[in-house]
Amino acid sequence: MTRKQIEVCLTPATYDTFKNDEAIVVVVDILRATSAICTAFMNGARKIIPVATLEEAREYKVRGSMVAAERDGIVRDFADFGNSPYNFTPERVKGNDIVYSTTNGTNTIMMASHSFQVLIGSYLNHQALVDHIARENRDLVILCAGWKNKFNLEDTLFAGALAKSLLENDKFETVCDSTYASIDLWELASVNLMQYLEKVAQRHRLKKNKLDDVLEYCHTFNLTGIIPYLEKDYLVPMGSA
Repeated sequence: MTRKQIEVCLTPATYDTFKNDEAIVVVVDILRATSAICTAFMNGARKIIPVATLEEAREYKVRGSMVAAERDGIVRDFADFGNSPYNFTPERVKGNDIVYSTTNGTNTIMMASHSFQVLIGSYLNHQALVDHIARENRDLVILCAGWKNKFNLEDTLFAGALAKSLLENDKFETVCDSTYASIDLWELASVNLMQYLEKVAQRHRLKKNKLDDVLEYCHTFNLTGIIPYLEKDYLVPMGSA
């Protein structure tokens, strides 16, 4: 049996070198976009429409859409809310379509749209991802959204956790240095994850703006069996809460 390859792309700036039209791509933006997307579907959202620019998001708002939009963590003045997972309550999102624009995550999602399947990854749906990817039996690219095309710790840590879990299955292997680096970083940090996260720049950006109340939530494993995936140009849920 030919084992499938796992690769980790540590920043969107290098994604061109990882492109694989036949691979599954898991997009990761732990603080906070992909955690918030998973939460929205947990709480009954019907569809999420990722858009790259604030201008697009504003146009949707003018036409009456519900819009979540932020830049540098701060909710935009025209938006209904930002991208804290706690914004996506059942009362707000159940049965609704949401237009979504963030600093890093939404651009990264659309960047991967050429691939066989684009999945949204977070700690919240970690085991569901592991199970689904193992069933599909395809090459995998874990695409970290990073911070403005730069490497970040929090997405890399999750990439390491996901890659490590999948490599326990004999369907997969890796010859990718960034996959090994991600796993090594995860094994180092997971001994005391909350303490390690004090090194994370985004944690301090959020703290400065009093938005860091989601830190522990965004690093909680397996709260849902839902996997958001890209269908055409919008996200819909696979599986059940």
